[in-house]
Amino acid sequence: MSHITTVPEKFPRTDCSTIIVGKNASSTGHVLMGHNEDDMGCYVQSHLVPHAAHQPGEIVTFADAPAVIPQIPETLGFYWSEFRDPAGEAFADAFVNECGVSVVSNGCVASKVPENAPNYGIGYGLRHLIAARAHTAREGVEIAAALIEEYGYYSARSYAICDKDEGWIFQVTTGHNFVAQRVGDDEVQYIPNWYTIRGVDFSDEAHDRFYWSKNLVSYAIENGWYTPAADDYSDFDFALVYQDGAVEIPSNMLRSDLAWKQLTGAEPVPYRTFSFKAPKTYSVADLKAILRSHYEGHDEDLKADPKMSPHRYGICRDTTVESMVVEFADEAALTCVWRAFPRPCIAPYTPWYVGITRLPRGYEVLGAKTAFASHFSVDPAEMRYDPSKAYHAFHLLENIMEFDYQACEATVHGDIVKMEALSAAVKPQIDAAYRTLIAADPEAAASLLTDYTASQAERPGSGLWTPLRPWWTPKTPPTWTSGEASSDSGRYTQNSPDAVRAIYTVIAPAKPPPGWYPGIVLVKMTIPTSKRTKKTAFWRSFLLYSVCFARYSASTLAMWPMRSSTLLE
Repeated sequence: MSHITTVPEKFPRTDCSTIIVGKNASSTGHVLMGHNEDDMGCYVQSHLVPHAAHQPGEIVTFADAPAVIPQIPETLGFYWSEFRDPAGEAFADAFVNECGVSVVSNGCVASKVPENAPNYGIGYGLRHLIAARAHTAREGVEIAAALIEEYGYYSARSYAICDKDEGWIFQVTTGHNFVAQRVGDDEVQYIPNWYTIRGVDFSDEAHDRFYWSKNLVSYAIENGWYTPAADDYSDFDFALVYQDGAVEIPSNMLRSDLAWKQLTGAEPVPYRTFSFKAPKTYSVADLKAILRSHYEGHDEDLKADPKMSPHRYGICRDTTVESMVVEFADEAALTCVWRAFPRPCIAPYTPWYVGITRLPRGYEVLGAKTAFASHFSVDPAEMRYDPSKAYHAFHLLENIMEFDYQACEATVHGDIVKMEALSAAVKPQIDAAYRTLIAADPEAAASLLTDYTASQAERPGSGLWTPLRPWWTPKTPPTWTSGEASSDSGRYTQNSPDAVRAIYTVIAPAKPPPGWYPGIVLVKMTIPTSKRTKKTAFWRSFLLYSVCFARYSASTLAMWPMRSSTLLE
């Protein structure tokens, strides 16, 4: 079987962040998990993979590594957030399965590897197999442990494997060794991109807090990385023994300080701290705020350059391509993945329930089977701007804001606050309705979650996008009346009994290039007021969300604007 030959990264992209809150430290009474995925050059699409039965003798393979793994008789369904890159992205994808088990990861500085190490057998596939097979987070750790010991791993990484009751950090070296530690029920954990598991309780044979590979200590001794000072190995420090130096990377240190200050409300904790006893209870909103954090000192920098971007060494940064907070629930279907992308500072976290049966439109470009088969052979054409893709609409807004982030921030963030407050207020009602429906009509209950998730992800204004379409040229300003507006009309209007006439002045480059012109088109709108027309909201939403690509032809300009009519209701 052919596979992609890979080598561990000595100094990997060090930008991801993961937070785990133990269930007793959470305002929900369940574990909370927050994660920013940071990767250059990716776009994100979503998939739903169904529960499936398999025939005897089936195998599982992955294009990045040589392992040939026997398939199990039955695999779980799962939500899959896929990160596609023409170079092939092996370590970014996120999952939440039908049992409410989530899997995300953080790259780590390379682990120590002996000379002439073999080409180990698994990498990208580890997270897929956890999602497809684990009924609990603990079982996910055990599945990962068995796979690593059997096939070996070709990178150095930290996985967060969580369910409603337990949050585990599973840290794996290049080779066959690993250690896993459970975040205490009254603890909070944060990790940037380095190993954080330190001492290991080797007396924990019941695995209440720890799992470890059988050769974890002996392998380190054989290679001269560790000389025991105590017979019980109580001085063994996994991070120090196995991390291959060079851990003092500025982005790790700065993000660690930034996160821990917010989590503890005090000075930062020592670098590579695993967890901390929670000084308070944390909410979904708390995790969102941390994942949106920009670097310390940005306020001072603004005095020198008011247009300066905040996306340097913060937690929300130039490489962030998706952010999520997983709010676990007793019923796995009600586990809610709050998603924002690319950067959470420019988009609202919208609720995606695990129990949905179809994806919101615009979020899946290729089907799950096609995407899996082509994950390491992505056609570069996929990366081209496409107005039907949700990710591209958000990415375009992100790029526009980066020209003058501060000028856009107040208005965009004001809208985000309103959107998220509404979502938070409605969620308990959706949960209650689902619990009422599920016993009498499971199909209707699933449809409720599916339709609500789609309404939030597709809603103009809250999702900040809809599929874009040709509309008008400035020579012919449109006139329309109530009744013409609909969810698919593509027009900026409102459901008003009054006729509305909008007059547009297009400000564009004097000599634009032929063909498509990707950039900013400024549009000034004037609109008559009436008792049902909110002129200020209309003006604001139009300026912010009518970012578009334009096509010039002779003296006309065709635009593909983003609709935001629901802001006028």
